[in-house]
Amino acid sequence: MMQKLWQEKLKLTYSKDVFDIVQFGSSVAEGKKPNDIDISVIFYKILLKEQLEQSQKIKLQLQKFSGIPLHIKSFDLYSFFDESNFARENILFYGKSLLSGDYFSKKFGFSPKLQIFYSLKKLKKKDKIRFNYMLSGKGGKYGLLKQYQGKLISPGLIEINPEYEMIFIEAIKNITPEFKVKKILY
Repeated sequence: MMQKLWQEKLKLTYSKDVFDIVQFGSSVAEGKKPNDIDISVIFYKILLKEQLEQSQKIKLQLQKFSGIPLHIKSFDLYSFFDESNFARENILFYGKSLLSGDYFSKKFGFSPKLQIFYSLKKLKKKDKIRFNYMLSGKGGKYGLLKQYQGKLISPGLIEINPEYEMIFIEAIKNITPEFKVKKILY
């Protein structure tokens, strides 16, 4: 069963009206077991009826690669950016293009990152050391930063790719409740 469709070199057939095909939602995140796969087909400007027909053809192709249900949402570029589109932020920030294999937001010149601000001030020395080992590793084992291409920007601030949010949050929560997460588009 394939959940991370964006990691595969899919040979999809689609029209020149398609701007991008994006996987988003829980199926993109590491550390989650999704019940379904959310896909957004984003078109240049075409009629809604054509969007729906073309989206269904793409869905049939993608369903062959997945053992779990697939949900398709279609937009043209104008309706995608409309403020009434509640999926917009999730697609833009977490979405991965099935056509390029990269973040969808990069099509617009942005790279998404999560910044996690944390404080170790209230922790005992042993917990501060445990936190450092979790991030940096110990005894030849890689820490989370190396495993998941994260960066220590400064003491108290790390930066990670969005799909690793749950892995870092769960690990940090086990040591300290003193943290905040901020979404950044560079």
